[in-house]
Parts: sequence; C-alpha cells; structure tokens
Amino acid sequence: MYLRLSLAMLAFVGNSILCRLALKQTQIDAASFTLIRILGGAIVLALLMLLRGRFSRRSGSWAGGLALAVYATAFSFAYLHLEAGTGALLLFGAVQLCMIAWGAINGEKLALAHVLGIVLACCGIVVLLLPGASAPPMAYAALMILSGLAWGVYSLLGRGGEAPEQSTAGNFARALLMVGVFCLPMLPSMNWDAAGVTYAVISGGLASGVGYVLWYGAVRSLSRISAAVVQLSVPCLTGIAGYLFLDEVLTARLLLASAAVLGGIGLVLRAGQDRPARPASRKI
Repeated sequence: MYLRLSLAMLAFVGNSILCRLALKQTQIDAASFTLIRILGGAIVLALLMLLRGRFSRRSGSWAGGLALAVYATAFSFAYLHLEAGTGALLLFGAVQLCMIAWGAINGEKLALAHVLGIVLACCGIVVLLLPGASAPPMAYAALMILSGLAWGVYSLLGRGGEAPEQSTAGNFARALLMVGVFCLPMLPSMNWDAAGVTYAVISGGLASGVGYVLWYGAVRSLSRISAAVVQLSVPCLTGIAGYLFLDEVLTARLLLASAAVLGGIGLVLRAGQDRPARPASRKI
C-alpha cells in the first residue's frame, strides 16, 4: 500500500510541475492542455483495459467523470497565474477539508494521534504559505480551491467496489466527453506546440492515468481522514520539485514545513484507526 501511495503522490506532484512547465514555457493554452491531458489518459487506460481483456463501457460513473472534468479544467486555468507550490497548497488544502468533513459527517472518529497529526500537518502548511510571497490572485485561487473540492469528491468516489483500473478508465472516457464539450467554444483560439503537447500527454497518460489508478487502489485501504491528510505531502514535494525544475526558491522554511507535514502524516497513518473500505459499497 505504501509503495502505491508514494508513487501516487509523485504522480500528483508531476501533474503540477508538468502543467506549470507547459503553460509557462510553451505555446499551449489551458483549454488545449486540459483536453490533451484527458485524451492521453483515456487512450492509455483504454489500451490497458483492452490488453487485459477488461474493457467495459459500464466502467466508472458519470459522477466520477464530472468530478474529474471539473478538477482537471479548473486546475489548468488556475495554474495560468499561480506558482506550482502555491497551487498545490490551495488544491490539497481544499481536498483535505472536503474529505475530512465527509469522514466526520459519516461518523469516523478522530483519535488523539489523528488530531495531533492533522494539527502538525496543518501547521506545516501554514508555515509553507507564510513566506514573503504575495497573495495569489483571488479568481485563480478560487479556481484551484474548486479543483481541490472536485478532487476530494473524486477520491471519495474511488472508495467503491469496482476495480481501480476499470473505474479510472471509465471516468476518463466520460470526462473526455465533458471537457470536449466545454472546449468547443474555444476551438478558434486554441493553440499548442510540440513541447506543450508532450507535457500534456505525459501528464495525462502517465501522471494522471496511471497515477490515478494507483491512488484508487491505495485509497480503499485508508479511512477518509487518512486519505485526506496523506495528500498534504504534495504541496511540500511540489515546492521541492519547483526548485529543481522551475527555478523557484528552496528555503529553510520550506524544508521545515515539509518535515512537519510528513511527520503529521506519519502520525495519522500510525494512529491505528484505519479500517479498510467495504469492497461492496458504492457510497462515498
């Protein structure tokens, strides 16, 4: 499980970095990036299902497709004016709020270790947010929060009984239809280049398609609360990746925040309160 979690978190980081690279350093626009990203994921997953003989038109759900489409679209447009670390912070802060709130509503009890871990992780996020950067533009921050809420819903839907590969493939196919309809009015103004398309395809086929299969497989073994908190590692990892690939500044505060967040996640995962999701359940 922990290997799946680690690879899924790296895939999430990859999506932030690839999106920022594409929108910052190539000619591709946000709508084109989103459409190609979802198309790439849909193709890779459909081929995987065909090779395994598991392809089914009934896989996934329209709710999952809609959540994925909203997440991916808002994500790309928000990153037009947000740095990688700031965007990841807003995204997964909203994810945490959505999933923990849903877990509490459905009766998941917080042990002391859970509370301490969440507090420690949140303190790390606050430390990460504070260093001298100016506040992000409100409209784009709101888009990233919307993206995070949609991803929270998508993660909760992944706790159902269908096989991760099949449900993810079906969700991507449905999301492709929705994103395609959304992009139709923008066709005359859409543009891209080889580098932008390459980033979008890698983001869709590998970081999204394969990464989300890994996440759907791992999330079933976690409580809603733990599934929310573990994703708080992504802003810290994205900040480090931003330093390596986007020339963003790596500060002592970022390292301290990363240690606090990862330590908090460790407390939550070791709290002893996790119960595997019921395989037959379709509830989120």
